[in-house]
Amino acid sequence: MIRMLIVDDEEIITDGLFDVFSQLSLNLDLYKAYSGEEALDLLNTTRVDIVLSDIRMPGMDGLDLMRNIRSNWLHCKIIFLTGYNDFDYVYQAIQTPGVTYLLKSEEYDKIIKEVTDAIHELENSLKFHNLVQQSREQLTTLETLAQGNYFRYLLQGTRAPEELKVDFCKLGIMLDPALPILVAVGDLQRSNMHRSFAESQEAALAVKFLAESFLAERTDSLGIIDQFGRLVWLVQPKPTCGKEMEEAYARTVKFLEGQFELIQQACHDSIGITFAVTLCTDSCEWKGLSEMYDRIRSQQYRRAGDGAQMVHTINIEAIETAASSRTLKDKAELLAIHLEGGNREGFFYLFSELTETAFDERGNVGPFALELYFTIALLLLSYINRWELHDKIGTTGLMQRDRHASWQDSFAFLNQIAESLFDLRLSVERNRAAAVIGKVRSFIEEHLGEDLTLVRLASVTHFNPSYLSRLFKQESGVNLSEYIDEARIDKAKYLLKKDELKIAEVGAQVGYETPHSFTRFFKKSTGVTPMEYRETVRK
Repeated sequence: MIRMLIVDDEEIITDGLFDVFSQLSLNLDLYKAYSGEEALDLLNTTRVDIVLSDIRMPGMDGLDLMRNIRSNWLHCKIIFLTGYNDFDYVYQAIQTPGVTYLLKSEEYDKIIKEVTDAIHELENSLKFHNLVQQSREQLTTLETLAQGNYFRYLLQGTRAPEELKVDFCKLGIMLDPALPILVAVGDLQRSNMHRSFAESQEAALAVKFLAESFLAERTDSLGIIDQFGRLVWLVQPKPTCGKEMEEAYARTVKFLEGQFELIQQACHDSIGITFAVTLCTDSCEWKGLSEMYDRIRSQQYRRAGDGAQMVHTINIEAIETAASSRTLKDKAELLAIHLEGGNREGFFYLFSELTETAFDERGNVGPFALELYFTIALLLLSYINRWELHDKIGTTGLMQRDRHASWQDSFAFLNQIAESLFDLRLSVERNRAAAVIGKVRSFIEEHLGEDLTLVRLASVTHFNPSYLSRLFKQESGVNLSEYIDEARIDKAKYLLKKDELKIAEVGAQVGYETPHSFTRFFKKSTGVTPMEYRETVRK
């Protein structure tokens, strides 16, 4: 969803524009601010796609705000509103791509048209069918595969910076081995899983190539496809003058959160692929890459919901346990890919193929049946341990083949364990989604008089705003904004019935600082004003 921020120091203008666009079907996620400073606070915490702003405000004016926007979100469209009549001056001041100028005397229709045009430009800019081909010309598939192999080599142990520098140069890796890195892991969704290995690799490559165009704006990055078909991004901020290293990495994290949302939308619109991203907000040294990679992977399982189009941020301190699955044997790798990705159909199709090879045409046990059994059993045990499911899945007999009456019973037992793993994974995702929604509802009830924008609620759950909005609708059956409005109306009615507070005080307790804003909201929802409602209750 496209996010638009309305900024004006005159509250009646800001609220009026907010109400106008709220009633239009423009697929907009709306926010408002009453000063340049307040707008900048929001822009520093989340991606904004369109800013509709007064150009002349006390303190930070529109032009100062524009310069801050351009330093963080180059794609953002800016529409200035002003009553200032010296057009030549304003025209000279805003000769910046993506900026439009309108007089405040223009009718709403003109403002709506400019916003609609900006929306269409943003939507079209995400449909980059030709970017895959352009990126293929810049970085060949062979080089990508070589870098992926090198990534697996890096995970095996510490390498000296001098060695890394030589390797990076030969492999075309534009990263600095002397600087720390940010790590993100992308997981292609279950609907994207292909039985063919070549198709899976092609899908992952397409996402990788598209992502490079978005990340190159502010970072140096390397996209890699790991052995499980996931995408791994290693990212460093581009060298900047006059900025502390810590600040540069913090800004880059915010940039990545916003850009990954755009990458997800572009991949969905252009090539029909959806994927989730887990991003660690802590940077790490190259020697800590292996541990960081394993920790991020361990957190991907601990997600709420199905993860489609999710950008999940984590930090190292919040991660209690981490386990590596790279010790699985070669024959179990593809099974592990399906298990890791939740691809039940692919897992059991391959499981059936493997178990059939354990017997010859007459049904006799082949020479490698024992090896096959323990390879699969060790894979399942590894995931039971990693996902901490010992109390839900019994492992008695798992590593004791001779406890089963026949080889057919042995493989049937493994099949049953795998079925339980898939069922429990789906159940755990649903339970975590319910817990997240419960947390959001409790936060709303406790903070009805405060800012309840989607951005703030997203910061409580550590999910990106669009994913939280979709998850809430999916789990609750209502839009998050509708739920908040309903909660505020219920509390307002309760306070009005008690007849202890003034109308303005009731409005303040449900998040409306000015009486006329509260009255407009209450009447729109109930059909009567707060005073009329109170009088009715008294009678």
